[in-house]
Amino acid sequence: MSNQSVQTVSTSNDKIKVALAVVAAIAGVVGFFYLKGQNKPALMCAGALVAGLVFAVLLLWTSATGRDFLNFAKESVRETKKVVWPSHKEARQITLIVFGFVLIMALFLWGTDQILQKVLYDWILGWK
Repeated sequence: MSNQSVQTVSTSNDKIKVALAVVAAIAGVVGFFYLKGQNKPALMCAGALVAGLVFAVLLLWTSATGRDFLNFAKESVRETKKVVWPSHKEARQITLIVFGFVLIMALFLWGTDQILQKVLYDWILGWK
């Protein structure tokens, strides 16, 4: 068994590139909402958003930290494609089971509250 620690080396250039990528992504989102507020065409609004995000991805791709993050994102997408999703019938059955359980628990908790209220207030404290 190995006890070697993993160290990540990031230069100040990589940190600056990641910060600029974050700024570019935020600028794209802000540009989208600014243009939308000015009643500009939807294509222009979407273009500002896409341009900001594409520029951010390109900046990230030039840094080691960004490449690692983008590779992680690709792997995540690949893993989600391996997931076996339930069919419509199975999803409906599971949902009904959850709703049934919630209903039973709600009735149980309501009944418990009523019993404790009766015992505490009526019998022990005699307030009613």
